[in-house]
Formats: sequence, C-alpha cells, structure tokens
Amino acid sequence: MVDIRQFPMGGKTDDFLGVVDAVYRGDPAYVRPLDMLVKDQLNPRKNPFFEEGEGVMFCAYRAGGCVGRVTAHIDRLHISRYGDSTGFFGFFDTIDDEGVARDLLASAEKWLWAKGMKRVRGPISLSSKEEVGCLVEGFEYPPYLMTPHHRPYQGGLIEKAGYAKAKDLFAWKYQVGEPNARVRKAQEDMKALPEVSVRTASLKTLRADIDLLVDVYNDAWSENWGFVPATPSEGRQMASDFRMILMPEITCIVSIDGEAAGIAVALPNLMELARDLHGKMLPFGIAKLLWRLKVQGPKTARLFMLGIRKKWRHVRKYAPLSLLLYAEMNDGGRRLGMKEGELGWTLEDNGPVNTAIRMMGGKQYKRYRVYEKEMGPA
Repeated sequence: MVDIRQFPMGGKTDDFLGVVDAVYRGDPAYVRPLDMLVKDQLNPRKNPFFEEGEGVMFCAYRAGGCVGRVTAHIDRLHISRYGDSTGFFGFFDTIDDEGVARDLLASAEKWLWAKGMKRVRGPISLSSKEEVGCLVEGFEYPPYLMTPHHRPYQGGLIEKAGYAKAKDLFAWKYQVGEPNARVRKAQEDMKALPEVSVRTASLKTLRADIDLLVDVYNDAWSENWGFVPATPSEGRQMASDFRMILMPEITCIVSIDGEAAGIAVALPNLMELARDLHGKMLPFGIAKLLWRLKVQGPKTARLFMLGIRKKWRHVRKYAPLSLLLYAEMNDGGRRLGMKEGELGWTLEDNGPVNTAIRMMGGKQYKRYRVYEKEMGPA
C-alpha cells in the first residue's frame, strides 16, 4: 500500500530531500545536491520561477518510510508562449517500484488536470534553465552542477506510467588541452578582425554583464524546443548566485561593433567539491566548500550557457564565432588548472552546435530524456 502525501512548495521538505539517500544508496556515481540550494529552489519566496509559476510537492510512503518524490508545476510563461496547456513534473526520484512511480505521477497529473492542463512533460525541475530530463545513458558518471542523475530503472518506470519520449538531450565530456589547428586558426582569425572584441565577465560589473548574458540568451535560444525566456528577476537572482562562485576566466563575451554578439559561461563544478558533504552545509560544509573553491580550486567545470545572436549566425564572415567562444573557454580553463568539463545540455537535433562541439574534441557521454503524456479526466 502506497500513501501519497501532498506538500506546498516551500513547506516541510525533510522527507522530500532525504528520500534520495534510500533511492541512491550504493550508487557510486551519485552526489547529493546541497540541501540548502534545493530548498531555495523550491521556495516561492526565493526562486523567481514562482513569479510566473506555481506547484506542489508529493512524497510516497510505505511502511512509514518515504520511498519516492515528485513535483507538479505550471510555468505560465510557457503557457503564454506556446498556448499548449502543458504542465510539468520534476524531482522524480523513487525506489525501483512500478506502483510507487505510477501513484506519484498520477498524483501530479491529477493536480495538473485540475489546473486546466491537458499534457504533462518532464522531468523538468523546475524550468528549462534548471535541471532537465531523466538520465538514460551515462549512469556511471557523476552529475555536474545543475544536472540530474538517475538510476537506470527510472526512465522505464516513467514509460510504464504511460509516457513517451518528447526529446533527448546530450551532455558532452571535454578534455581541457590544446585545440586542434583548425579551431586555433579560427580563434586567431576572429580576434584579428578590428570590429571584434573579446572579454570575460567581471565581478566588478557583474549585474550589467548578467543583463548582457540574459539578453543574448533570450535571442540566441528563442527558436529552441521548449524555450522560455529568462526574466529580469531571474537575471538578478543569477547575479546574486554567481557572485560567490563565478570564475571570470571561464566566461566569454564577444562583441561586434560594440554589440554583444556571443556569450559563453561555465561554472565551477560544485558537485566535484561537495561529494563528501552529503548535501549538508552545516556545521562545517560551508567552510569546506569555500576553501575548496577558492584555495584548492576545482578541476572540472560545466559550460551551461553558450549562444550567438541570430543576426550574426548566417553572416559568412562570422561563421567561426562558436569556435572562438569554445577556444576562449578552453584557454581560460587551462589557466585555472582545470582538467575537463561538461558541455551541455544540447538538443539531439541541434546539428550545428553538436558538430561544433565534436570539432572541439567533445565526446557525447550522457543522454537525458524528456517525456510527455496526454492527459484525460481521471
């Protein structure tokens, strides 16, 4: 017998957070996310997602213990953009039990149906700018910052609950080193153009630089599947979050005639530094994390945002812009002593971007799957 209990966003989260210990016990690749960050993500007072969204949390119990979790949520910016009555589920983690998974997802669907949704998509936790997809390939590798990790059985449980693939996403492993001659020449040729300037983001002008990043992101990604624009509030939150962890050496802003034309941002991989903290920041976790970040230095980073304004993409002269961005990020990582990074995610059908990553030496090593299901009345 499975008991499903509903909790408000920002409410009691102990079981919701703690169930991952049971789900991932014995998984050598799993790294528990920092509880404090997940709590903030789920808190309507702290996550700007909730300015245009709403949601609830569900936990599954059996024999008095929590054995699974999921969220159901609505993004009104998505509804406004697509008009498709699609709601979402996220934070899907369960033991290997078809009944637990089915009942959790049914509870999410029921809540979404009552809100007028006709389709459900996920796992997306909570938006496309956070964690997206269920890991279906690459289980042996640990997660990077802001990426999901799952057991091999979890995608199957979603499918048994009536869901089908909507889209696959790729993650790429990249070894920091010397780019090949073609990439290096493209970098040098682009930097030699008098109208092209290259710089890193700056902690001194972080707020203005984040505004640039958001502006380019909203233009560059606007035609991608599932895109929802970043809001000014999300930009302000990003600036606040980045202030503690941003490493300017692994950021890049390329301008053409003084206008930001392309951007790339990588962040140090906090999951590498927090493996032994087991999600806890107290009593000593904060001190350990900051020391490892500022003194020890991370050896890995995740490129999570790269984009080129649409107006420049098909100008032959500027065709190597993406290679310039990749090469600059590689060089910054080398200066920091980084060994490797993750690039992604990218859409499975984004040929130009995936080709550029392969040209840089990236190897696809993970696949995430987003599922969909049409709903009807219970």
